[in-house]
Amino acid sequence: MTIKMRPLADRVIVEPSEGDEVTQGGILLPETAKEKPQQGKIIAAGPGRRDEDGKLIAMDVKVNDTVLYAKYAGTEIKIEGKKLLILKESDILAVVEN
Repeated sequence: MTIKMRPLADRVIVEPSEGDEVTQGGILLPETAKEKPQQGKIIAAGPGRRDEDGKLIAMDVKVNDTVLYAKYAGTEIKIEGKKLLILKESDILAVVEN
């Protein structure tokens, strides 16, 4: 997916991983009953934040990192039919290592 958006400061755009659509018992879950995802892949990242002296502090995450984030963090947007999240770097809890 190619987006034409550039996050500012210490924000990232995350494509959430899709939750399970079927329970272990075989019941199909509607969209409203699915658990809100807390994991996704960073598809765009800002340059970082500035400190009080105006110096740029680089981000600890980068594009293509898989991250875990707070359940209700960020702002959900929809582009080209895909749900995306705009998060601050501080909302990211961990980077998933392979």
